[in-house]
Amino acid sequence: MLLEALTSTAPSFPSFRRQCPTTLSCHVSFDVSGLNTRRNPTMKVTACSKVESSSFPLEKKRKVVEHLCLLKAKQVLSDKDEKDMLDYLYTSQYQMRGIVAVSLGRISNDNVENYTHAVFMRFQTKADVTKFYENPFYSKVLKEHVMPYCHDLVNVDYESEVEDDMLPIFRKGEEFNYGVEFVHLFAFDDSALGAPVEDALASLEKLRKEFPSLIVQSTQGSNFNLSSKEYTHAVVTRFRSSEAFEIFLGSTEYRDVRRLLIHAAYLICLQLTSSSRAIKLLWMLFCPS
Repeated sequence: MLLEALTSTAPSFPSFRRQCPTTLSCHVSFDVSGLNTRRNPTMKVTACSKVESSSFPLEKKRKVVEHLCLLKAKQVLSDKDEKDMLDYLYTSQYQMRGIVAVSLGRISNDNVENYTHAVFMRFQTKADVTKFYENPFYSKVLKEHVMPYCHDLVNVDYESEVEDDMLPIFRKGEEFNYGVEFVHLFAFDDSALGAPVEDALASLEKLRKEFPSLIVQSTQGSNFNLSSKEYTHAVVTRFRSSEAFEIFLGSTEYRDVRRLLIHAAYLICLQLTSSSRAIKLLWMLFCPS
């Protein structure tokens, strides 16, 4: 079952006003998804083109910091309590400075980690993320409206770049009125980092440029959250619709990248001698509105 997710933005940037099964290599997948039913649930993508350009053809880049929070909700969570939890997380952007964009929703498929919900936020700087974690209002939201309904959570924070323009930075405009979010989370062993990992991540970035008719925006980076190093890298990709995501998922190009990821994980396993953890990959797909 899919649950509609929420996205919005708040002021932050000074220039603008305003958002697979487990393998031998410890590879995990899940997705979080839904459609934008608040604006136009009938939007369709019926074809795609493969060209070397991004959705926003701007060369200048601006750094942003992405925050991901994965929740494990209790089995007895009611629809009312779920709505209360998500509403408080969503509206926290209006009570704190620094949050550029918010997207959240229910994870739509079973996964071995048993995560049930995902929250995505964008910040201007690492300092903004630090202030966010320390903010008394956010601590109160977690204590009173999240943890009573959840028994665990994990955070991932990474720095990336987006086109230096108001719409892609704040995830606004027509291209962000519809679609779904697709998230890859990786856990690479420290001794495994190197060419195979870099090649796999570079291949995912290349796909963004090859499918601008399907992909609105994609960011990736290494997790700098020292208190939560379960995952070392993350990639967040915004698709134009659930249909666009399905086309992408079935493409030869993505299947080739999947094979590269699995191959990289296999090579990493061969390199490891003392650590049992090599690579973990999770998928998430959820729908902003």
